[in-house]
Amino acid sequence: MEILVNLDVMMAKRKISSGELAEKIGITPANLSILKTGKAKAIRFSTLMALCHELECQPGDILEFRE
Repeated sequence: MEILVNLDVMMAKRKISSGELAEKIGITPANLSILKTGKAKAIRFSTLMALCHELECQPGDILEFRE
């Protein structure tokens, strides 16, 4: 079982760069990269909310559970 992070897919659909998104949601590009690659151990709800707001999506568009 795993949680997949589809942040890169949503960013591509919205045509937004990592640097631009990181600046808009108030995190460092390095931390955004950790999220994008799925190496993060956790995500704050405030960060998830900011991502969903900027990308105009739902949390389920970014995070996916796989058995």
